[in-house]
Amino acid sequence: MAEQLVFELVAPGPPTFATFVSGRNAEAVAALERIAATPGSETSVVLWGASGAGKSHLLAAAVAAAVRHGRTAHLVATPAQADPALAAGGALVAVDDVDRADPDAAARLFTLYNRVREHGGTLLAASAQPPARLALRDDVRTRLGWGLVFEIVPLADDDKPSALAAYARERGFALGDDVIGYLLAHGRRDMRALVATLVALDRLSLAQKRPVTVPLVREWLQRRIDER
Repeated sequence: MAEQLVFELVAPGPPTFATFVSGRNAEAVAALERIAATPGSETSVVLWGASGAGKSHLLAAAVAAAVRHGRTAHLVATPAQADPALAAGGALVAVDDVDRADPDAAARLFTLYNRVREHGGTLLAASAQPPARLALRDDVRTRLGWGLVFEIVPLADDDKPSALAAYARERGFALGDDVIGYLLAHGRRDMRALVATLVALDRLSLAQKRPVTVPLVREWLQRRIDER
């Protein structure tokens, strides 16, 4: 239990495309990377899928990437906060949970969409449902469906070992099957927490000039437990 608690306390870093394990979402991630870097390339993009699939992560990652490319970008946590004024200057505006919009928020989304289109910006939206099934007024639902629409699919448990190994390779270190098995057996199984753990272990490995092995993971865990 102590080991599991330590794994759960690993603080995820800020959401980026680099810390999102794409799996079957590679097309969506590639499109978002392109859109974040290219003003006016798309008026709207809708990401939909089950809770925990990574939609909010991708919205935040797109906003961060747009800012790095010199664009104005805003992350809006709820449709009620979707201020149409945010569209000024061709901004990228990311709005989470659009499926929860009440009538007033839906009106804001409608105006925001039109302002984004007028100013050459981009509206990114996340939803639990695809645009055609949203319980919103027709003009909002139709406009959201005009742009790109991607279903964001969570990684299945069977896919996580290969995804973790691939992520480690991209960061430049090897991750053995025994380490992957240990992480999956002792810690949280959601990919954001697993990736945060790998980042922490990679930093420790570089600092100590040792490979990431089960003994290294155990030593790291013990130190974290002792510090609590």
